[in-house]
Amino acid sequence: MDNMQSVNSVDPYLTTRRYFLRGGALGIGALGISSLLDSEAQGNVKAFLPRTQAAKAKRIIYLFQSGGPSQADLYDYKPELKNRFGEDVPKSVYPDERKTRMSSAQAKFPVAPSVFQFERHGRSGQWMSELLPHTATVADELCIIQSMYTEAINHDPAMTMLQTGSQIAGRPSMGAWLHYGLGSSNDDLPAFVAMSSKGRAKAGQPLYDRLWGAGFLPAKYQGVKFRNQGDPVLDIYNPPGVSQKFRRKMLDSLKTLNQQNLDKTQDPEIIGRISQYELAYRMQMSVPKLLDFSDESEATLELYGKDVKRTGSYAYNCLLARRLAENGVRFVQLFHQGWDQHGNLPKQISVQAKETDQATAGLIQDLKQRGLLEDTLVIWGGEFGRTIYSQGRLTAKNYGRDHHPSCFTMWMAGGGVNAGTTFGKTDDYSVNVAENGVHVHDLHATILHLMGIEHTQLTYPHLGRDFRLTDIAGKVVKELLV
Repeated sequence: MDNMQSVNSVDPYLTTRRYFLRGGALGIGALGISSLLDSEAQGNVKAFLPRTQAAKAKRIIYLFQSGGPSQADLYDYKPELKNRFGEDVPKSVYPDERKTRMSSAQAKFPVAPSVFQFERHGRSGQWMSELLPHTATVADELCIIQSMYTEAINHDPAMTMLQTGSQIAGRPSMGAWLHYGLGSSNDDLPAFVAMSSKGRAKAGQPLYDRLWGAGFLPAKYQGVKFRNQGDPVLDIYNPPGVSQKFRRKMLDSLKTLNQQNLDKTQDPEIIGRISQYELAYRMQMSVPKLLDFSDESEATLELYGKDVKRTGSYAYNCLLARRLAENGVRFVQLFHQGWDQHGNLPKQISVQAKETDQATAGLIQDLKQRGLLEDTLVIWGGEFGRTIYSQGRLTAKNYGRDHHPSCFTMWMAGGGVNAGTTFGKTDDYSVNVAENGVHVHDLHATILHLMGIEHTQLTYPHLGRDFRLTDIAGKVVKELLV
């Protein structure tokens, strides 16, 4: 079949072609449920890829910094603002209607220059804050986007937008779209894994399972959550008295019952259910090995920092992400909570940066030394940025920052990006995009392009129209690519 064929001609193949096969003369008995499962496990959906180019990236590790990191204190250097300390941000730059209710009632909106020092790093001369000494060592691997923007001003819709392309809950997440479009490359592990960690600086915004959900796609495409405490995957270990042989017998009996139900109802979701049970069984063998870091060298562990052996920490999750990626997991998403610094920002962001900086850089270095960075796309960023004006009282050493969607910073590394570059600019106040704005839809289109997918063709019919990750917008930002 022509690889340029749109995916929407395939699925709900998951609810039409399979439905026909099950209801036709062959019937499920002759066709064989095991052959259907084997076909999906081998990723045969890849025959229907809407490819426009050879993929530069084979896998993605997305380091999502939940809460909205302050671009002005990390990457967007504005030295001239020190001369405007305490002055009100002009309304022509930041009008009242664009402020949130959390700060809109303030009598003043004073400029709060960053208290942190910035320096250029690497041969590329990338500007970075003193908060990121480890990330600075991999500056030449990063493609920094200074001009990201979104319409969402509150956390939940903004996070939902970054993950699904819509502020409204219910759409498939990016990982689910990629699983749907690209299939799986490892029979024994999920194609999409989500993990979370909590920052020590403050409580984070809540994370909902729908952020790694399948939305209206079949449930088999949702991410598998690895928990940050206790067993990473529930029921991954057999309870006392239950042997692996007994577990296999139980699943075989359950498959027989599901097959009988499928013959009666012709419900295609049952195939997905059986597939999930089978994957869970195989994960009982594969996941414990991945969680055992004893085969990692001391030098590798040191790359990620002292927290690397603490289950559920950001460092632990970064190393686990590398292990998952090198074992065929196509999309690994890390959510790190605690970047929502409305007050006492200098202290809190220092703690957040210290917790994440070394492991982030260690992941880049580790991937590179293993030859994996070349075809692994690493993404770093939150749901929006922070205001340049102080939320609450401003002093020479302390300030807070409110939500700010009009400009923020993200970066990508590896996987075909234009390394050692900074793209886009903000105005003198880090309030508005001044050059080369990159909308969330543009970011998604570019990510899909790097994975070899034309974003306008990765679609799924739902409620009478074809949906896609980039909705009805988005363009590939070619300047971000090699």
